[in-house]
Amino acid sequence: METPLPSRDLTRTLLAVLFIGVLIAANFWILKPFLPSLVWAVIIVVATWPILIRLQARLGGKRGAAVAIMTLGLLALLIAPILLAVSTILDNVERAKELLKALETQGLPSLPAWVPALPLIGSRIAETWSELASAGQEGLAARLAPHVKEIVSWFVGQAGSIGVMIVQFLLTVIIAAILYSGGETTADAVRRFARRLAGQRGDDVTVLAGKAIRGVALGVGLTALVQSVLGGIGLAVAGVPAATVLTAVMFLLCIAQMGPGIVLIPAVIWLYSNDQTTWGTVLLVWSILVLTISGASSPSASSACSSAPLSWP
Repeated sequence: METPLPSRDLTRTLLAVLFIGVLIAANFWILKPFLPSLVWAVIIVVATWPILIRLQARLGGKRGAAVAIMTLGLLALLIAPILLAVSTILDNVERAKELLKALETQGLPSLPAWVPALPLIGSRIAETWSELASAGQEGLAARLAPHVKEIVSWFVGQAGSIGVMIVQFLLTVIIAAILYSGGETTADAVRRFARRLAGQRGDDVTVLAGKAIRGVALGVGLTALVQSVLGGIGLAVAGVPAATVLTAVMFLLCIAQMGPGIVLIPAVIWLYSNDQTTWGTVLLVWSILVLTISGASSPSASSACSSAPLSWP
């Protein structure tokens, strides 16, 4: 008796695979806006899991209270700096309008003497400044008028993009709270899935990944905290306004591996532009010292990886 051709089985298998692929693609498309928050939440939970366990032990084994405290800490650490930045941007919208009006009525002030001496760009800035000053109040107003709406729109746009960032951070905190409450169950499911894929080696790789995440996060977080605190002290001592907000912004930039120089260098330029050369020089030297702080957390990260318990998270 002849064996029937497996064409029907092959077609059914292809359709099943195609259907599963469409389902996976649809799930990723739906979850795409939440994936960054999910990834950040996993990193935060894995990195701070020992803190949760110690906190839970001090609270008499109450996981709910420990999760609530950790969640409030994440809100204060992530959301508060962003809210301060938004309020600062909104407060400076009117200030920018007033500054533009003052330039239209009073003209440009004299250029500080140190600006033309800047390498590469000093002469160009001085030439442009002299052209604007020689145009008079009417000419200056005509040149600034097209840019007023752009500047205001930029401030509003920054506030809107920061609002989107706040939503992402809130999602991160919510997902982190869920993972905190059931971390053991989630970790056990991940390890069982890894063992199913690659046996004991897959389980070992998963545990090693958790240790690596914890060690790197500890090193980055410690360096970010030290750099932002030292940079904030320098800003406060030098008399830079809104030093608290700038310190919070520096911390977020350091966490994002962008460094505190984005805040410190403009602050130094602002001090020099306001004829505070002494404080500008002091902050410049202090900023160089702060920017050189790197790699100090490597021993801590290594020790965290080596001393981390085998149980994950």
